[in-house]
Order: sequence, then C-alpha cells, then structure tokens
Amino acid sequence: MDISIQHSFLPQTDPEASLAFYRDVLGFEILNDVGYGEMRWITVAPKGQPTPSVVLCPPAADPGITEDEKRVIAEMMAKGTYATLVLSTPDLDGTFDRIQATGAEVIQEPIDQPYGVRDCAFRDPAGNHVRINQAG
Repeated sequence: MDISIQHSFLPQTDPEASLAFYRDVLGFEILNDVGYGEMRWITVAPKGQPTPSVVLCPPAADPGITEDEKRVIAEMMAKGTYATLVLSTPDLDGTFDRIQATGAEVIQEPIDQPYGVRDCAFRDPAGNHVRINQAG
C-alpha cells in the first residue's frame, strides 16, 4: 500500500493568535486560509515542506457535536489535553531558546527522556500541546 499523511487537524480558538504562533514563532508558511461565516481554517506547514500540513480549524465546526461535547472540548483545550503536535529539529536547544524568547508558554524545557528522546514542549494559543524532538 502507498499511503502518506496529507493533513492533520489541530483546533484553534483564535485564528489570528494561532496564525501568529505558527507563522511568526515557528516559521511555518501559510498554504491556505479559508473562511466560512465566523469560522476559519488555516493550513500551515514548515517552509519548503508542504506535506504533511496542519489545518488549524474551529474545534467544534462539526454540526453533530452537542453543546455538552463543545463544553468538554473547550475544557480539554484549556488544560492542554485535547490535541498534541510533535515536531522535530536538528537544534533543539537553539529552537527552544528562540521560541521561549517570543513569550510562548513553556510546558517543558529541553530534557533527555528516559525513553531515549531529547525534547521540549510548549502550548500554542489554543492550549494545544506542541512537543519538539531533537532530530537524528
């Protein structure tokens, strides 16, 4: 089978704040920006790497989601337990320093994990957990 990842969806509650984080802090490029009423879907990816991409989307745009489910999603996003994005970089410490200098919320400073990965973590403006692994 020949299957690849095209897009992954990550919720956002403030399109402008999310755009500023992914574009200005992480250096991603905007591949698409689509609005529908008051909702907005923004597709981003690391520069020069259009796939797979991340679609920053309204968290409860599905008409089948109940009000209770919307409340639970909002609570989980606020705690940072709803969605996670894992990235990698060849220079974890330098990347951490640059992101931290922007005022991004740090969850974890660079550390060597007992399972063999060196990583750090931030929260994006919607509360999503963004982990960055040392590549290689």
